[in-house]
Amino acid sequence: MKTKYHAFHTKINKAAGPALRVLSYNIQLGIAYTRYHHYLTRSWRHVLPFQGRQTNLDSIARFVDGFDIVALQEADAGSLRSDYINQVEYLARHAGFANWYAQTNRDLGNIAKHSLGLLSRPRPREVVGYRLPGRFGGRGVMLARYARKEHSLLVGVVHLSLGQKARRQQLAYLAHQVAQHKHIILMGDFNCRVDSDEFQTLLSSTHLCSPERELHTFPSWLPKRGLDHILVTPELTVERAHVYDLAYSDHLPIALDIRLPAALVLDWPEASLQSAALHT
Repeated sequence: MKTKYHAFHTKINKAAGPALRVLSYNIQLGIAYTRYHHYLTRSWRHVLPFQGRQTNLDSIARFVDGFDIVALQEADAGSLRSDYINQVEYLARHAGFANWYAQTNRDLGNIAKHSLGLLSRPRPREVVGYRLPGRFGGRGVMLARYARKEHSLLVGVVHLSLGQKARRQQLAYLAHQVAQHKHIILMGDFNCRVDSDEFQTLLSSTHLCSPERELHTFPSWLPKRGLDHILVTPELTVERAHVYDLAYSDHLPIALDIRLPAALVLDWPEASLQSAALHT
């Protein structure tokens, strides 16, 4: 599917700088759905712990090990339903990520801690979290800035609302947040397709680019809709865009292989765990 505004084409640019593999994945708390009726028969797993969750998280950890920066949506930061395990930290430790950050957007205490997550091999200079506008709240964006010297890369992790009106407000807010940055990767579960009015408004009001065709990520067992997206600015060369066929959630993970500008050098430290819990 071609978009009305700003579509990137995958290409190989040997003259560009270092490579970066990024992934966005709505992990649905480590709950695997493979049929529509699971929304009914497995709905209790969103509230209570179950035996197979850690096995599923281990499978996700093995998969994300092959990437440099991973954006997570629908993670739990440690409550009854996750056996009081911070799932972002768990995946970081089991996949060998030196840096991890969890942002809880809806804290229901022991019942649930709805969170975004960021796993990163390069070390960000700063990571901040913001609440997104919306009638019911509980949505946020995590912004990580990677910088050395005068050049920087902004990476955003989002999970937008189900309602179109709220998404319009949230995307307008995001457009304002990224307006002053040259090199941007914005990824997450946008809960809308590339050809939706609100998504096209985001593209037309920023210099962000989307794939020239829609990448279907939902539902995982019969993907017909592209709800998960990774957007980049034109200075970042996309060499490959791909959706992985995995049955670990009700969404499929989406990934880009990116070639950074030669002048944009990230901080790749020795493996020492750095973490933070953000609350909006």
